[in-house]
Amino acid sequence: MLILIRGAGDLATGVALRLHRCGFSIIMTELPAPTAVRRTVAFSEAMYTGCTTVEDVTVCRAEDDLAVRAALQKGVPALIADPDGTAICRFRPDVVVDARIAKRNIDTRIDDAPLVIALGPGFTAGVDCHAVVETMRGHTLGRCIYEGSALPNTGIPGNVGGFTKERVLYTPAEGIFHPHRKIGDTVAAGDTVADVDGVPLPATIGGCLRGLLPEGISVPKGMKAGDIDARCDVSHCFTVSDKALSIGGGVLEAILHRRAFGNP
Repeated sequence: MLILIRGAGDLATGVALRLHRCGFSIIMTELPAPTAVRRTVAFSEAMYTGCTTVEDVTVCRAEDDLAVRAALQKGVPALIADPDGTAICRFRPDVVVDARIAKRNIDTRIDDAPLVIALGPGFTAGVDCHAVVETMRGHTLGRCIYEGSALPNTGIPGNVGGFTKERVLYTPAEGIFHPHRKIGDTVAAGDTVADVDGVPLPATIGGCLRGLLPEGISVPKGMKAGDIDARCDVSHCFTVSDKALSIGGGVLEAILHRRAFGNP
């Protein structure tokens, strides 16, 4: 079974790892210059570095479809730039997973593949996909929805270590992003962790910096730029989160549900 995952950020990477470890063939598609913040646990980082390792799995950027097929032959996930979304037509996967977490449906259709799964709000099961997986932290995180939609986007980040919106950093201006610290560093409230063309970005709380945009990308004002974990466990910066693994379990359930019972 070939599964194409649209997106390779931290949540998409958690899905890919869970499916890869269950023996599925995985293609991941990304933008040429992705903006994932939790870069140490996102396969999208390979778009910049060529190859990246998350936990025990290494993924390399494929330059063309031939390289994608070579990776699949080796039994490792493949990653390719696909800004126009044409990879679905080229590879004709058995399953498409929209893991871009755009909070809306950009262009996913229920006929993209025999099974289409979407993550989070903006999708309706039975209309633009076959199943939706809940992405909001709480009692229903990771639940498969076969009729209806996920909980609506509240605009408030989930609670991590007792903090919600306070833990997330946003760009202070439009311009070029320059990090001063690296993921895994411990910071205090008020420390400058980055700047945008000289405008400083201070830490909002104390804790461990578990996410930060890369050097040199162009950003608008108000874009998510970093994430601070008040629990201060550095290992959390380099391992897939509970949320990502829970969502991955939901995707796995949706796939096995279709295999066992046919159309939900």
